[in-house]
Amino acid sequence: MMTLRNWSLCLLSLALLLANPLTAAEEHDHEHAETMPESVHSNEQQNEQKDKHGHDEENSVHLNDEQRQSAGIIVEALVSNPVPVEIEAPGEIRLNDYATSQVTPRIEAQIVKRHAYLGDHVKQGEPLVTLSSVSMAEAQGALLVAAKEWQRVKKLGKRVVSAKRHMETQVAYQQAKAKLLAYGMTAKQTNKLINENNISRADGSFSLLSPQDGTVIQDSFITGQMVEPGELLFELTDESRLWVEVRIKPESATHIEIGAPARLLVGETWIDGKVIQEYHALNEITRTLAVRLEIANPEHRLHPGQFATVRIQTDDSGETALTLPQDAVLRSPDGDWQVFVEKEPGEYVPIEVTLVRQLPGLAVIDGLAPGTRVVTQGAFFVHSELAKSGFEVHNH
Repeated sequence: MMTLRNWSLCLLSLALLLANPLTAAEEHDHEHAETMPESVHSNEQQNEQKDKHGHDEENSVHLNDEQRQSAGIIVEALVSNPVPVEIEAPGEIRLNDYATSQVTPRIEAQIVKRHAYLGDHVKQGEPLVTLSSVSMAEAQGALLVAAKEWQRVKKLGKRVVSAKRHMETQVAYQQAKAKLLAYGMTAKQTNKLINENNISRADGSFSLLSPQDGTVIQDSFITGQMVEPGELLFELTDESRLWVEVRIKPESATHIEIGAPARLLVGETWIDGKVIQEYHALNEITRTLAVRLEIANPEHRLHPGQFATVRIQTDDSGETALTLPQDAVLRSPDGDWQVFVEKEPGEYVPIEVTLVRQLPGLAVIDGLAPGTRVVTQGAFFVHSELAKSGFEVHNH
């Protein structure tokens, strides 16, 4: 016979069951899921990922024969090569003196008008400044007289005028013309003065023209100023190619040859150059030897007076290392360096590598085994095709 206490326990159990119903089948499934192997869970996750995207993602690029030929794809086995030794030294960017000109008056004159300003890009033969000079006015007048007399004597001919007179008149004309050229007028300006034969043009004014294409980097004068012969009015330079002066130890200079590749670091950018000259005398203070580089400056980003870290390639060979052309090593989407490895003909897989260091046109890498077939030309095209597919590189 059930006691009052037993009835109470039964009622309590029934209440708990109604509050949290769990069927026997559900309890069995729950227990089965807890004991399921981890590999089964993984397969289910992969199936869910596959169902979500509708296909398996493969992080590679497939190119047909026509695409490879059009892009110039070249694949080569990765091998160890001798790594050139570089000498590092500080350098200073300077003007290319061979591409620089100074404009100065040859006679005492007054500045009448300027035609160019600091920073202007001027063409050869373009007027820079107009001057006025008493000496020039006298020479211009003398030329007009001499030219008139020479034209008269030449027209009369040697039958009427003596040979001596004929020669003297011609020499006087040539000397008057040469004086204007020596004073700073051009042959074109002088001939124009003669042809116009207008005495009012002999006012002493003349223009100094640009001797080259270039940029005005100095013009320290004011209009109305009196200037002396040789006084600097303009300095022009072609900034597309600049010099870099590097000072190194004399014993290191013996390993550097004219034409040797070099590079300089300005800010965070490496710029390629080459050795063009070596000094043959030591600096008396620093006891170093200067080496001159030439660098391209097409966008005028570099300016004389800037300092840079310079590395010059020597004729010595150092250790061997895995090397590739610089264009074969690219940045992956996550910022690491990567190369494209040939999985099979026409299929390329991005693999992240360590960029040990960069040399002119060469990259020293680590992270791949020798003999690995790597895209050495056309890597950017493969990289672009990978980007189009929307894949990301995570081959750590």
